[in-house]
Amino acid sequence: MTIEPQVTREPQTSKAFHVAIVGGGLCGLLCAVYLARSGIKVDVFESASKFREVGAGIWLGTNALRALDEMGLKDAIVSHADGAVPALSPFTFVSAKKGHQLIHSYQLRAEDETLGIHRAACLEALAELLDPAAIHFNKRCTYISQGNSSQPVIHFKDGTSFETDVVIGADGIKSAVRQAISGETARLGAKFTKTVAYRALFQFDDIRRVSMQTDLSCDPHCFVGMDKHIITIPIRGSKILNVVIFYTDHSLPDSMEIPPNEWVTPASRNEVLAKFSDCGPDVQKLLSLIETCNKWCIHAVDPPLGSFVKGRVALAGDSAHGMCPHLGSGFGQGIEDALILCRLLTHSAIDLFNVQKALLVYDRICRPRANMVLTRSAWAGEVYESLPHKADDNAKFEALRNSLAVLWEPVWRHDLQKHLATAMDMLGTLDNAGSATLFT
Repeated sequence: MTIEPQVTREPQTSKAFHVAIVGGGLCGLLCAVYLARSGIKVDVFESASKFREVGAGIWLGTNALRALDEMGLKDAIVSHADGAVPALSPFTFVSAKKGHQLIHSYQLRAEDETLGIHRAACLEALAELLDPAAIHFNKRCTYISQGNSSQPVIHFKDGTSFETDVVIGADGIKSAVRQAISGETARLGAKFTKTVAYRALFQFDDIRRVSMQTDLSCDPHCFVGMDKHIITIPIRGSKILNVVIFYTDHSLPDSMEIPPNEWVTPASRNEVLAKFSDCGPDVQKLLSLIETCNKWCIHAVDPPLGSFVKGRVALAGDSAHGMCPHLGSGFGQGIEDALILCRLLTHSAIDLFNVQKALLVYDRICRPRANMVLTRSAWAGEVYESLPHKADDNAKFEALRNSLAVLWEPVWRHDLQKHLATAMDMLGTLDNAGSATLFT
């Protein structure tokens, strides 16, 4: 059975091509909104019965906000942030041990902005901008095929299929579309990092009640521990504290695999407290507020992909470079993906017959940077969990501060305009005969 798009397709001309997006998460909707606004026909296929975002809060770094602004979507996102506005918010690192000494404060430049926002609010902002007729729920992609023509075909769990001109795989870390690129099927191309994360949301009224020494109300914080750390980010106008509690078990085998249906499981307060029993009073007070929480087994695309593109199929966001959350940059990279991919697809020189050029340039431009951030995110997690055993080990504390001081430099100090210009220049240098040889 083949499903038809909700909108009537005009006869294909050199300027008419159709894009199908697999995945209705944040990155998928960014692409859908931008392409639809540019006049390209778009259909979004989401496996759930409605739009929903698992998780809690996200932190948008300065590069992410610049990319959103470039897409014309920053104001729409900010308007759903419950009064929060982009601001200069230093990221403060303190010891998880008794005394909670200040280790480092990552200071932003005058032109920098960051924003904490709930995932659901971000998703709602984007969903409001889409034509409901272009959205198809309960459509779980199982694989992508390509018949005699160059058009990819999306196959769904319910037995239906959809033929289109271009597929953007934005179906997350468990991506089925990734298999069409990498051929990896055994473990979905994602590896368990030996780290678990417990996620919780706390009311600031409750936090004030337990009288913590550390003020978490204004800026993001990280409690640095040994094989553990805690990230806190104020959201919803500092009414809610988004808390992510990380614990790494280095004794686990490198080959350990977690069944996909066990990546997220319920957890108890006692389980978390037991893992952080060596921490100081602020950590204990914060964790005492847990009522219910889920445990997430952190996975990352490993090894990094050698290509984000195959034929007329492209990966974006976590499907392409699902990473550890330690730099808070996964969504930011997804925004950059969406911006550059959509700019290329909407370029006046791109049409139905040469659309693969745009995808090849996207891969050449975005993949090296995204894979760098993927690798750096894993390193950041190691830094956060390297608290010296002795409080007076000045040499190790100095090395820790030096690492923290440069955490976001290559991520945030990225020249987005230069990156875009390079992509457009590269597109302009290609001709029909030369595109195949340039990317070998």
